[in-house]
Amino acid sequence: MPVFYDTHAHLDHKNFAADLPQMIARAHAAGIGKIICIGTDLASSARGLEIAEQFPNVFAAVGWHPTHVLEAPEDIRPALRELARHPKAVAIGETGLDFYHPPDHGEEAFYRKRQAEIFQQQLEVAAETGLNCVVHTRQSFEVAAAQLEPFAGKVRGVFHCFSEDGAALQRVLSLGSLVSFTGNITFKNAQKIRDTLAAAPLGQFMLETDCPYLAPMPHRGQRCEPAYVKEISELAAQVKNCSLEELSRATCDVAHRFFPKLG
Repeated sequence: MPVFYDTHAHLDHKNFAADLPQMIARAHAAGIGKIICIGTDLASSARGLEIAEQFPNVFAAVGWHPTHVLEAPEDIRPALRELARHPKAVAIGETGLDFYHPPDHGEEAFYRKRQAEIFQQQLEVAAETGLNCVVHTRQSFEVAAAQLEPFAGKVRGVFHCFSEDGAALQRVLSLGSLVSFTGNITFKNAQKIRDTLAAAPLGQFMLETDCPYLAPMPHRGQRCEPAYVKEISELAAQVKNCSLEELSRATCDVAHRFFPKLG
């Protein structure tokens, strides 16, 4: 069975609290060799590291999600540096910018300014620690790419759940960064994303679930979980006109290069 990785999973989500060990076992049975648990704030990041300590094939990214920045301390860098020292912390994130979700309170201009500040802090910690960044963009791609650009050569980003067009893909690759595709490539109305996947060179993209969100067909509408990378990989291989073995080698190799502590 070809091996694949789930490079973006929210294993600390409350929806997984009741059956996390069983879910990890299902992923293993489906050929998912490694899973990266993604932090969304300091507590979530610490919980991701705890989960990674429990399961040999689970690793963690530590960071602060842009939609939570109004709850962030003024400077998250000291605490983030400490979390990043953990041997199973393989990246900084989930960070980036989100202009889709309005703030729960306060003014939008301040909300966006705060997102940029927290993104900048995480880019700085990434550069200091030698880790790369997991980047979230929603209706904010150009602004996020411009903020990452001064760090090119020091920090690479994976633009996760990538749904932009081929021109945006080339912009990412020009920064030395890469993209990752989720279960939404299987959706009936996602031809644009499949076109972008078709244009993405092997060795420049990874696969992920973003679970518990975005379950691929035929599981759409259900809780997503890491085992469903299997369905994502099958569709991706069709789009790329390659074998599952070729796709496995390419996506796993790029994951090891991008996440230097993945092992």
